[in-house]
Amino acid sequence: MIGTVFRSEDVPAEDRFDHWRERVGRTVAPAEVTSDHAADFWARQRLLGLGPVTVWSASFLPTRFRRNARMVRQSDPELYHLRLVLGGGLAVDHDGRIDTYGPGDLYLADSSRPGDIRSYDDRERGVVSGVAVEVPKALLPVPPRDLLGRRLSGREGVGALLSDFLTGLERQADTLRPSDASRLGTVLLDLLSAWIAQLQEAEAALPPETRQRALTMHIRAFIRQNLHDPQLTPPVIAAAHHISLSYLHRLFQQQAQGETVAAAIRRQRLEGARRELADPALRATPIHTIAARWGLPRASDFTRTFRGAYGMSPKEYRLQALTVRE
Repeated sequence: MIGTVFRSEDVPAEDRFDHWRERVGRTVAPAEVTSDHAADFWARQRLLGLGPVTVWSASFLPTRFRRNARMVRQSDPELYHLRLVLGGGLAVDHDGRIDTYGPGDLYLADSSRPGDIRSYDDRERGVVSGVAVEVPKALLPVPPRDLLGRRLSGREGVGALLSDFLTGLERQADTLRPSDASRLGTVLLDLLSAWIAQLQEAEAALPPETRQRALTMHIRAFIRQNLHDPQLTPPVIAAAHHISLSYLHRLFQQQAQGETVAAAIRRQRLEGARRELADPALRATPIHTIAARWGLPRASDFTRTFRGAYGMSPKEYRLQALTVRE
């Protein structure tokens, strides 16, 4: 596991809000933090240090975060702050630009500018939830000047890739190792830089390696989303991303530790089929139906490839997996 976890219930009730206020001020920047729920506060936060980048996911009762010009002059960590809203919402005044944000929206702020953020709950759980990133300004090759304080979407394009990566960090935090932190920080910086550059039509300003890594992640997401299509092949993938087939193969050679495009497709299809074969809820689903659902419609090819990967036929694997579960 990487990172640290804060749970308000681990703190005496009378100290919970003070602990939360101090923790948020340390994570983001000194500010005035208030809440109508201070007397009976609840919050949870996971803080991940990924090299020079900090990521934190949190759920908490509605809070107000105010940082005025005097506070900025007194202490400025020179950070850009990105937040993905997952539950509830934010009403934000970022240096005079006012907007609201709901689930799936992304918000960018500059620690060198004053701001006033009011969070409100999602009615169902009564809490606000999201994932935030703190990144030193010097690390971004393209400053997000035109994007600060604007409502931005995390539902499509590179914004969706960025959102998926951030929520995936939270889901996998318990299985990640400290040695993964620096590499994940580099990937996050590449995605964030590519997203900002795309929105500002400034991709040419990105370093070539950043563009390549971001494009490779985009391609991998495209592959995952289209594994069910038997026509998913390297030429189709290259055409969908407006690159040559040779460049696609070169990207994978550089970024995928030697795995070819075709091998990546085959591996992910087999892994998906294997998971479903071991699922008791799908025991009545014919094997050929599962295979076809993962883009492998030819039963004989599926059986041969599956045996080569796992040392037994799909039928034998299903029988063994379901027997162990009983």
